[in-house]
Amino acid sequence: MSRLEQARSSRRQFLVPAHAGSETVGFDGAEPTVDEVEIPSAGDTLRIQTQAMACQFAVFLEAERRELLEAASSVLESVHDLEALMTVYDSNSPMARANRDAIEREVVLEETLFEVVSLACRMAVETDGAFDPTIGPLVELWRAARESGRIPDDVDVQRVRQSGGLGDVVIDIAARSMRLNRDGVELNLGGIGKGFALDRIAGELLAAGVDSYLLHGGHSSLLARGPHAGHRGWPVGVRNPLFPTRRLATLLLCDRAMSTSGSGIESYRIGGRRFSDILDPRTGWPAEGMLSVTVLAETAAEADALSTAFFAGGVEFATACCDNRPEIGALLIPAPCQGQTLRPIVCGIPDEVLFQEDQAAMP
Repeated sequence: MSRLEQARSSRRQFLVPAHAGSETVGFDGAEPTVDEVEIPSAGDTLRIQTQAMACQFAVFLEAERRELLEAASSVLESVHDLEALMTVYDSNSPMARANRDAIEREVVLEETLFEVVSLACRMAVETDGAFDPTIGPLVELWRAARESGRIPDDVDVQRVRQSGGLGDVVIDIAARSMRLNRDGVELNLGGIGKGFALDRIAGELLAAGVDSYLLHGGHSSLLARGPHAGHRGWPVGVRNPLFPTRRLATLLLCDRAMSTSGSGIESYRIGGRRFSDILDPRTGWPAEGMLSVTVLAETAAEADALSTAFFAGGVEFATACCDNRPEIGALLIPAPCQGQTLRPIVCGIPDEVLFQEDQAAMP
């Protein structure tokens, strides 16, 4: 075994079998709520996992499909190559080099990298900038504010916001190239990279003959194919954003992807004020008004980008998008007024796949 193979093998873990009573198939990590009449619950599964992109990637298989473990394991390892391609935190990665070189000249990108770069830019245009892969300088500004405990002046926020952005990125589809028209602008694929990786892994699993599975990219990005435990899909949980140990709803996910943005634990305080971890690129300030957004889409990359965009854009923006695109569904949880319970808003998700559990949070 080569040193590279040894390193990758040490990152991979097998947990077989996993029992429904102790191993939840879902993204919230909570014990499944048992309601044999209405709410579907997970059956026994096999799980393969590896650490990448600062989170845990995992493949869940039906418990009786042990013969698929090796194929699924080999496919899952491709996430490390994708991470090495897309990361900006390694100065020698293809994405980091492209960011540097594209300021001086047009840079031809490797085919897979160009696919995710062009997709990120397209999603930014389609969401009117509510999702923005050039938001890195603003992220750094607010990270510094969090570490220092000082809220930045709006003058500083606007200075950073106006120092460059998506309008300075030139994509040439025919040449498969990119160019950056202003120094300091860079593309960061963190908001779409996990979903893109899940889509790639899903395609490879299907090619390897694995046709029923649940994929995790962390606890926020999921993709499912086929039935599970007698259900038409895989039961996955949606946390109550105010009480993260409680499950708000269960979604039956089949041949679709799902992404959740925001929760009560993804926030911080500066000077007595609470701020969301998710920035609104259009203002430069942390997004307000939403507690949680869960998006269903045909691809995980699209679900990732839209959950961020809907969180920043708010209820009206998200509902308009879902009305115009019937293939997109969303579970929106706005921040309640004082003294009120949560009032989830369902857009384009059929009743037969959505099971609301936490009745105390319902209107």
